[in-house]
Amino acid sequence: METTIFVGLDVHKKTIAVATAAAEASASVHFYGTIPNTPEAIRSMLRKLAKGGQKLHLTYEAGPLGYNLYRLSTGLGHRCDVVAPSLIPRKAGDKVKTDRRDAMMLAQLLRAGQLTEVWVPDEAHEAMRDLVRMRAQAMKDLRKSRQQLHSFLLRHARVFPGKHWTKAHRRWLGELKFAHPAQHLVLEELLARIERAEELCDRLKKSIVDLVPQWTLAPVVAAVQALRGVSILVAATVVAEVGNFSRFTSPRQLMAYLGLNPSEHSSGATIKRGAITKTGNSLARTCLVEAAWTYRPPARVTKIIRDRLEGLPEPIRAIAWKAQVRLSARYRKLVAAGKPAPKAIVAVARELVGFIWAIARLVEPKAANMSAPKAATIVEPKAA
Repeated sequence: METTIFVGLDVHKKTIAVATAAAEASASVHFYGTIPNTPEAIRSMLRKLAKGGQKLHLTYEAGPLGYNLYRLSTGLGHRCDVVAPSLIPRKAGDKVKTDRRDAMMLAQLLRAGQLTEVWVPDEAHEAMRDLVRMRAQAMKDLRKSRQQLHSFLLRHARVFPGKHWTKAHRRWLGELKFAHPAQHLVLEELLARIERAEELCDRLKKSIVDLVPQWTLAPVVAAVQALRGVSILVAATVVAEVGNFSRFTSPRQLMAYLGLNPSEHSSGATIKRGAITKTGNSLARTCLVEAAWTYRPPARVTKIIRDRLEGLPEPIRAIAWKAQVRLSARYRKLVAAGKPAPKAIVAVARELVGFIWAIARLVEPKAANMSAPKAATIVEPKAA
């Protein structure tokens, strides 16, 4: 009779702590040992544990080491779950943490079915996600460099009266003069740093635009661009960060996953809701909030949107127009009720997620190879 062994792995850069648990609930958890984190050592460990035809069910926490261990173990025919660290049940009074205890805890919880599995992207999807995250980091570095320049000029009472980073502003920066050569050198170095950062952002933007058509999820990226405010960069970022939209059975789950649901602390007859939870993916959430600002004017189909709609089927066009009408009216209603504009925009962004989910679900089945070799099921955390 074929039996299953549950294997908990506490993974680090150089070592992996391994613990095993038999399928019987009464069986104790055993610590296998600590092995080097190398493909050869992992293969040897898996061969020894699977001796006698036993099935292996492995698990480890998602983290900075990525999915190489997942791909290695599944490639050898074993099941492997990558689990969400924040959703692992932990005792409040447990103050002892070691690699051995963590591995044994993972094996025991895996056998009990108390771990929440995350979705694992395929290598092409992960590559595109790395690219959009690199651009987001480059944009952050650019903003930081510009702020350093502004702070330097403010210390020396050099204030430009108009809008920053226009042609007039850049011309003004080029004409600045300082009495001391050291200060002039600082100005030139800061300007050169900003120029390099801008060139990097432009290169990464061009790379995203060039590579999206080769991506298996290119139809999804093209379809969600039918929505107002969702440019190719916003669409590529959201699709790369969310991945497989079909793992969310409702748009509310996706809203909670992106941290756009309001927090809540209610007890008895008292109901108290607060700011959004800000859980989940911050990059996708930021892009969606920025896109929501375009819904302040009344609904209309501009030339840019008309160009994006070209070639898209009628159901997607209908959803995009419905989104414009609803979200523009939603913003005006909230502002008229006295809500601050930023809060109204966040509410619009939350509803925008629902329209993105609806469009993506229409297009996704037509996109080939959109999921990993083994699509992990995921149970989304509920909003607080």
